[in-house]
Amino acid sequence: MGTFGFSTEKLKNIESYLQEKYIDTNRYVGTLTGIYRNGQLGFISTLGLMDRESRKPIERDTIFRIYSMTKPITSVALMSLYEKGLLQLDDPVSEYIPAFKDLNVYSEGIFGNYKTTYPDREMTIRDLLSHQSGLTYGFMERSNVDAAYRELGIEKESQQNLQEFVNVLSTIPLEFSPGTAWNYSVSTDVCGYLIEVISGKTLDMFLEEEIFQPLGMSDTGFYVPSSKTQRLSSNYEYREGQEPILVDDANTGSYINPPTLFSGGGGLVSTLDDYMAFCKMILGRGSLAGHRILSRKTLDLMSSNHLTNGKDLRSCAYGRWSETSYTGVGFGLGFSILLDPAASQVSGSKGELAWGGAASTAFWIDPLEDMAVVFLTQLLPSSTYNVRRELRSLVYSALSD
Repeated sequence: MGTFGFSTEKLKNIESYLQEKYIDTNRYVGTLTGIYRNGQLGFISTLGLMDRESRKPIERDTIFRIYSMTKPITSVALMSLYEKGLLQLDDPVSEYIPAFKDLNVYSEGIFGNYKTTYPDREMTIRDLLSHQSGLTYGFMERSNVDAAYRELGIEKESQQNLQEFVNVLSTIPLEFSPGTAWNYSVSTDVCGYLIEVISGKTLDMFLEEEIFQPLGMSDTGFYVPSSKTQRLSSNYEYREGQEPILVDDANTGSYINPPTLFSGGGGLVSTLDDYMAFCKMILGRGSLAGHRILSRKTLDLMSSNHLTNGKDLRSCAYGRWSETSYTGVGFGLGFSILLDPAASQVSGSKGELAWGGAASTAFWIDPLEDMAVVFLTQLLPSSTYNVRRELRSLVYSALSD
């Protein structure tokens, strides 16, 4: 085990910056930040409150809604089935979801009266893992296709289970022909359904047995049992000119009962130590504490840029989002991949893996520095503040070796 390799004084800048800019100004109700490097979780910062209404402070074991930070976990789980020879990345998704065989591409029209064209080719499993599937999200509010997602309740868990979810999804045309562009989407929820179809287990059970138990992620799941609800943070939403408003109460909200639809794209809750265990497994080339989740070669494959023709997101992405920047960043199988730190205009290392969640949570894994950073808070939407880039400059400037 090497030294942690950070300046103690510079680390204090991280805490004071978050306190003064975000906590004291009531921008965030509370934050929890952890930095792991060279085998040590050497920095943990707890600031503010997990529940403003009851004045409960953030603790190290506070449970957070991690939303899209669920995606890398689901992607790793699906790739564990790839390692067993149960799927190939170039398999058409229709082999597992026959209704997807008839998916066409939107041409014109509105919900209920679409004109479509045939795709250049069928959607593959790699398209799902890399968000090049032609699927979308309703909250994008950019096209007549995502309007149909809102109309039919896609990603609002209006469906009773993943089977019903993919059945409804199969009635909506694609935004574009698979492989021709990148668009943030419900693709990883479809990956969750593939896990159920291929493994014969429900997604929650598969993740518990194959990921959470081996990695000791005992507080991660699709809901918070009654014995732990006192540790669940409340969730807030930005309102211009006001303090954040409460949108999901820890005691009576939407995460205290088991769901029937398990969202592999955004349904998990987790803690700092649990999510850091997942990051440490990635840093450990697929293994943690004697438990191997994936081989190093599979992780190499996931950590490669899978965007068509090696592009970055700026050149092929639809819409805008806040989980990463566009320029100098590619996308692998479940993560963004930093291709060129200079082009991205923020400190980092080539090959960094990262993503974030809708309630402003974020993580990144830097194999070159043997480092992982997890940032947890609960403020919707994640585009409200630029904290993800700010944290990178603060963390990297604190390195001392």
